Amino acid sequence: MRQTRRTLLKSAGGVLFSGALAACSPNGRSAKTLVPARRLMINGNMVIAFDSEGQLSDGLKNKIRDSGLCAIKLTMGGSGGSYAETLEELAAYDAAIAENADILRSINSVADIDEAYASQRLGIIKSFEAATMHDGQPARIAEFAAQGVRVMQLGYNNTSPFGAGVMSVDGPLGLSELGREAVSVMQANGVLLDLSHAHEQTMFDAIEASTRPVAVTHSGCAGVHQHQRNKSDEALKRVADTGGVVGIYELSYLTPDDEQTPLSAYMAHLDHALKVCGEDHVGIGSDAVLPAFDVSPESIAQWEAVNAARKEAGIAAPGEGPMPFVVGLNGPQRMSVIADELKKLGYADDAIDKVMGLNLKRVFSETWAV
Repeated sequence: MRQTRRTLLKSAGGVLFSGALAACSPNGRSAKTLVPARRLMINGNMVIAFDSEGQLSDGLKNKIRDSGLCAIKLTMGGSGGSYAETLEELAAYDAAIAENADILRSINSVADIDEAYASQRLGIIKSFEAATMHDGQPARIAEFAAQGVRVMQLGYNNTSPFGAGVMSVDGPLGLSELGREAVSVMQANGVLLDLSHAHEQTMFDAIEASTRPVAVTHSGCAGVHQHQRNKSDEALKRVADTGGVVGIYELSYLTPDDEQTPLSAYMAHLDHALKVCGEDHVGIGSDAVLPAFDVSPESIAQWEAVNAARKEAGIAAPGEGPMPFVVGLNGPQRMSVIADELKKLGYADDAIDKVMGLNLKRVFSETWAV
């Protein structure tokens, strides 16, 4: 399989495989069948994968429709893609999206999100988690923005030329001078600055350097469980103070236990973020597979191999192990399940609508305009 096609199975810092597209087995305890509410729903970090020819099966298309989502942010370039590899991957995704135009469309503006919602298609928001494709050259941010990459980070878990990541321990731990230039180039080119993998000092420096809202598209709350990938209350507040948004993920970092994350733990993080940030500044960034993660023995074996490779490469955060989904949310209708759970916690429909997608849409509108 050519590298271009293989990269279509890579995202969110890990490697996905064709088995991940299978319907979740009963042992996966996928989300119950619901009729998705007709609300505008955007997920700040998700994965879909095409087959080796860039196709989506009819079954997967139906699951995408069942999700009720009108847009997802999808990582390209992985956790360490080179400039050439990332260019090739972007072209491959463009071709695959065009091949499946009946169900997918590229997102380059808020108007595109509205169109995806009206036509009941899934919009794909291109994003980067790494900075390796820039080779320390902020000017490349403008080049990639011109190709529709609307959300970028300053680096993955470790230190990049732009600043320190969540796993950085040796100083300096903040934003570099190149990083300050990168923030400026992002803002000049209508790119949302995502600080999900940034060290806290890098976050604070970047927020100070930014004149627009910033985002943490996929993270958890250190106030619920202390972990490098979870953000402190002070960090959450600072993101909210910019007018930005914090998305809650489904990763194993939500609890101290090396087991599949329960729905109650996920909702504890979401509820905490809402209390700290306010209802205008929280969203969903699952960092999970649409429609579901396959839990067959073969899939588990491949997942364990991925984890081993990440640890050997030094890019894995402590606590990686369980598959990236929350029990009760491993299915295409996870957003509707979360909305129901928020309702049970006493949140009003207007607040739930914001969390489901309106907050992300607002932040996109305030940061993508040039």
